[in-house]
Amino acid sequence: MGDADITLRHLARRRPADLVRAFVPEGRPVEVLGWVDSQVTSIERRLDKALRLRVDDAPRVLHVEFCFALRDDVPDRVLEYIGFLFAALRLEAPGEPVPPIESVAVVLSGRKRRLPVTGLRSIAWPGRPFSGAHFRVDAVYQRTIGELRARGSVLWLVFAPLARDATAAALREIVAEIDAGAASAEERAELYTALLVMATLDPWGHTLWKELVTMVEDKEEGLLRRTPIIGEMIIEAERRGEQRGELRGEERGEQKAIAALLGRLFARRLGRRPTDDEERLIIERARALGPGEVEDALFDLEGEALMRWLSEPARSS
Repeated sequence: MGDADITLRHLARRRPADLVRAFVPEGRPVEVLGWVDSQVTSIERRLDKALRLRVDDAPRVLHVEFCFALRDDVPDRVLEYIGFLFAALRLEAPGEPVPPIESVAVVLSGRKRRLPVTGLRSIAWPGRPFSGAHFRVDAVYQRTIGELRARGSVLWLVFAPLARDATAAALREIVAEIDAGAASAEERAELYTALLVMATLDPWGHTLWKELVTMVEDKEEGLLRRTPIIGEMIIEAERRGEQRGELRGEERGEQKAIAALLGRLFARRLGRRPTDDEERLIIERARALGPGEVEDALFDLEGEALMRWLSEPARSS
């Protein structure tokens, strides 16, 4: 998740009430009491993902996980986090009942077919009653721009590039709504940053990132280049000359970065650019062994020895 997780968690901390409102039944009174910040030094588990609430005047805790996709390890992560969170809440108030905990996985990309609205992780013996954790699945990338707007906050507008019906015209309206709805210039920059980070994921193949950069720059020229995450993306994209469909998700972005970096090292060692087949071998070995080991081989081996090493079957470390 990298930049996406960092960016979204930062925005959530800025607008916790807007985050919560999407997951509390409409019409129910809710008060945000603050983020869980455990003082239990034996429990070191990013408890800034959980919010203390009061719903219908009763204590509640909301745990939110931002996930690139609903991968097989997500239920494990949710169950593990709930365990640490429950232990922290229990130890901080001995003798008091632990508030009910609701977990939500906000999913940013994945299959086209609808995801389930509930996930689970069972740890019970086969044939025994369920024991484990259920959690909500909020597949924001499967929603429409209208559905995201209906959540009533600029926080949810940053997910518009993920929407199944996202278009350049619709995103131009979203940029204008963020411009009007941001509480400050600083928040506007953070919202635009999140908007563009979401566009790099591109789960539907809309390829709107480049157009979105132009839209945002039209609103406030130079803003994005002064924003660390997006500024680096723009500079790197320009340096690599990526003029077509920038970064369709984590995997494609990773492949391009590996090919660009290790391809230059290959050219330095052999005096030519790698062929398509050689580039594919470089990426496959970087996946299996890690980019660092491939980089070492490109520095240490020469000529035929390097080619033999590339052609050998890759064994995961």
